[in-house]
Amino acid sequence: MLCHRVRELRQQNGWSLDQLSSASGVSRSMLSQIERNQANPTLAVTARIAQAFGLTIGQLVETPHVTPGIHVIRGDDPAHLYRSDEDCEIRTLSPLPLEKDVEFYQLRIKPGRALRSEAHFQKTREFITVEQGRICIHSAGEQRELGKGDSASYRADVPHAIENRGKGDALTFLVVIYE
Repeated sequence: MLCHRVRELRQQNGWSLDQLSSASGVSRSMLSQIERNQANPTLAVTARIAQAFGLTIGQLVETPHVTPGIHVIRGDDPAHLYRSDEDCEIRTLSPLPLEKDVEFYQLRIKPGRALRSEAHFQKTREFITVEQGRICIHSAGEQRELGKGDSASYRADVPHAIENRGKGDALTFLVVIYE
């Protein structure tokens, strides 16, 4: 039943009704009624709830034991292209429903360009590994250069940047961990 599935997914994500309401745009009272099987949501409301969990409507209403255990992200799936502009391309590699505490990205930065970020939530850290090229990490008033095969971790709860110092594209893998 949908009421059990919504409650189960909300609890698996560690969300309160208020957090699910914020993520879905569905009122807290409506979500509470749905979970108690006191309301029959419209298709639009069901779609917003499914989207908050990173699911299709079909996946939301499926029973969990039928849902596949392996989630595949195809390299050409445009839904996972997070950003693409003159500076860089960011592609998410983590399943969208799991992007709550950890995010995993492939980051390609063009020569002479940088990805500059404002501070994330308190105690957030980033871990980066260079697959190709040469980059410089800027965080908390420090900077470090990295080349192919090098990895680093740094504070991301302050303004920070990843700068391409090489002559070709820099290809990195970036993990963001929220505490």
